[in-house]
Amino acid sequence: MERICPRYDRFFVENQTLRSSRVAQRTFRFGSIATFGAKQVKSTNIYQHNLKNVIVPPRKATKRTAQAPPAGQKRSKQQKKKQGKHFTFFHLGKFQMQTIKLLSSLADLTLKPNLRQSNTGGDILAFGQGDVGQLGLGEDVIEKIRPATIPGFEDIVTIAAGGMHNVCLRQTGEVLTFGCNDEGALGRDTSKEGSEAIPGFVDLPGKAVQVTAGDSHSAALLEDGRVFAWGSFRDSHGTMGLTLKGNERLPIELLPNVKVVKVASGADHLVLLSESGNVYTCGCGEQGQLGRIAARTASRNSRHGIGPLLTPGIVEFKITKKLEFDDIWAGTYCTFLKEYNKGDIYVFGLNNYYQIGLSEPATHFHPRISKTFSGKVWRHISSGQHHTIALDDIGQVFVMGRKEYGRLGLGPNCSDAKELTLVSALSSMKCIDISAGSAQSFAVTELGELYAWGMGTSGQLGTGEEEDVEEPALVKGKQLEGKTVVRVSGGGQHTLILAITRPVKDKTAG
Repeated sequence: MERICPRYDRFFVENQTLRSSRVAQRTFRFGSIATFGAKQVKSTNIYQHNLKNVIVPPRKATKRTAQAPPAGQKRSKQQKKKQGKHFTFFHLGKFQMQTIKLLSSLADLTLKPNLRQSNTGGDILAFGQGDVGQLGLGEDVIEKIRPATIPGFEDIVTIAAGGMHNVCLRQTGEVLTFGCNDEGALGRDTSKEGSEAIPGFVDLPGKAVQVTAGDSHSAALLEDGRVFAWGSFRDSHGTMGLTLKGNERLPIELLPNVKVVKVASGADHLVLLSESGNVYTCGCGEQGQLGRIAARTASRNSRHGIGPLLTPGIVEFKITKKLEFDDIWAGTYCTFLKEYNKGDIYVFGLNNYYQIGLSEPATHFHPRISKTFSGKVWRHISSGQHHTIALDDIGQVFVMGRKEYGRLGLGPNCSDAKELTLVSALSSMKCIDISAGSAQSFAVTELGELYAWGMGTSGQLGTGEEEDVEEPALVKGKQLEGKTVVRVSGGGQHTLILAITRPVKDKTAG
């Protein structure tokens, strides 16, 4: 993707190709000698090799031989530091040093975001409301207040619960969907009566490695880096469509010229992380969740129209920061980005209950560092309507945002949490997965136990009751007997869990 450099004394790297301004071109014509490993080349050759699409052709460079220091003379610490790990430069200006360091850092960029895929295939269990088939148990089953197994599939590795539908991934890379298909969120033909209420296959042109689900849309990431999506986004005016053509009832490819390594779905927006560390967003931007659309243009009725919203666009940062990201998460109305070098968490979107950790309870349309995440390595972040739950790398669970209905799990006398707060009831356990429903929270321990808390009016806590729960409660059930829970995903009024069979007696059976 091409970008326009806002100032002539700046440059940037995109897809490992150096793009340069006129000043950058003049600066890079010194013709100094550079050593890459054991190979010695002129920097003019580097310039000619990398700058393929410049506006001004380079003038013939004058070779200047690098002079070696006199024999026996020791190099200073500064000279040794400039030598670097992989290459040495002589007579290079500040600009050239920054250029090569940036090229080297991009060459070392290896992204391995957490796709929440289980190493072992297991069963899907569902509970909560099933009035539109989102439990996957057939059109006659409209509610379950305890976990119930969806029969026929024992090799599921990923689950994603949307507003009223679900997307699941098999070990074979095949994608299953079930639930409401009014706007095409299932990505398959459901003309046969009752076919929405049982899992069915989505036809994709390759093996999938990740799936996501929003309120009315779904997405799948293929192993070759292509992304396919289907369904529709919605905003305050109603259905937006998924692309400029409208609703997409069958999978359509997004960002065909970009290799993607992770996808995240909010209620009505998509976030995509490219292999080069860039972040793209599309969908509804009214709550600032796209991170690249100003408040005055966030509505489809602005003079810019709906095009900039539905067309995936890159989230821009100041060029001097040279930021790359290695993980992404999407909340209902917000987005979280993990920066590659320092691990800072950048956030944007709805913050009316401090759910993204910024001090101003307002809508934030552009990325800002959320300092409440500083000092820890985050494994997973999930956000509901007005609260966020986060899991760090040592298995501790934190929450922040709105307290109503017990969704924070901090007890009956807690207040709204303006920054991440440890869930003390789980502090003695190591957790391996978390999820936020609309007003619920869930955590899975390393022992395979599932804890739930928050609003329970639709039975989506799986406790067997429809009462709100203000502190983490162990989920028990007959069909959990002999199973270990490994993943959980909270939907609109229902919940999915992924469980594998184990030979020992299950502590969660009740």
